Amino acid sequence: MTTGWGFPDFDDHEGVHLFTDPASGLRAVIAVHSTALGPAAGGVRFWHYADHERAITDALRLSRGMSFKNAMADLPMGGGKGVVLAANPGDTITQAQLEAFGRAVESLGGRYVTAEDVGMSEASMKTIATMTKHVSGLPVAAGSAGGDPGPYTAMGVYLGVKAAAKRGLGADDMRGVHVAIQGVGSVGGGLARLLAKDGARLTLSDVNAGRAQALAEELGGTTVPANAILSTEADIVSPNALGAILTPESIDALKTKIIAGGANNQLATQAEGTTLQERGILYAPDYVINAGGIINVGLEYLGHGDQAEVESRITRIPDRLVAIWDESERSGAPASDVADAMARKLIGRA
Repeated sequence: MTTGWGFPDFDDHEGVHLFTDPASGLRAVIAVHSTALGPAAGGVRFWHYADHERAITDALRLSRGMSFKNAMADLPMGGGKGVVLAANPGDTITQAQLEAFGRAVESLGGRYVTAEDVGMSEASMKTIATMTKHVSGLPVAAGSAGGDPGPYTAMGVYLGVKAAAKRGLGADDMRGVHVAIQGVGSVGGGLARLLAKDGARLTLSDVNAGRAQALAEELGGTTVPANAILSTEADIVSPNALGAILTPESIDALKTKIIAGGANNQLATQAEGTTLQERGILYAPDYVINAGGIINVGLEYLGHGDQAEVESRITRIPDRLVAIWDESERSGAPASDVADAMARKLIGRA
């Protein structure tokens, strides 16, 4: 990994753009990692960071992940990410800030295509789209590609979790398999509902404890505090909140055989992939298992296919995971390193 401009995660980004708009109060970062395969596609999140450097680091890590995700999903798109900084925790983005962000996207001339992420919604994308055409995840007619990417991400993660259960547990179905889910928003909640239909045993957690409790009551699961979910004894731990949660300390506390979830950038550093392997924990690389959402909005933006095509492509996610695990077993390299090597080759950075 190349270190540049004082940021260990710079990784030869093609561009890192900082935007301010005093009238609306917008402070935003757009990171473009690679356009080797096409325009840099990746969502924009609205989040409060302790300082600007952490916001830039998040954009760098997320945009690199999008390059790898899009390449591994066989999409003709590169990787980018937008981050809009919230002044305070719990703030809601304003219409003026959304419009200002749309102008920022437009200023890049199509090199970056934005979409919905944490703190954003379909309505947010509609507002951004009044200022730029380089946006996806907009409301669409029934049967068309596009719209809210969350359910499609959840579907891909669900299929990946089932593949991991077969690989790591020898389970032919999810009945009785204990899955601990961190984060029960659009993706984690969707995953929980799909697994509940299969008879999985669920333990749920969320920073919004009331949301986790309500879903647990709906699905017949249990809950634990947010700070206890990663150390819950379970067959599978599924991170579906924010990233960098797999640290040396949290991995040491794991009581599971499998990590498979939709959160981006789950590994705090590359070294944690090796640590998971040394502990005998099967890992589903996050940007492979969680590609369902970008497949949906990517095909929408490109004008390729419909909902049936989106779903067909999502069903290929387990095959990609199996190929990674097979190569990991053959080579002895951690699954995370194998996936990175595959993705870098695809974007011409082997």
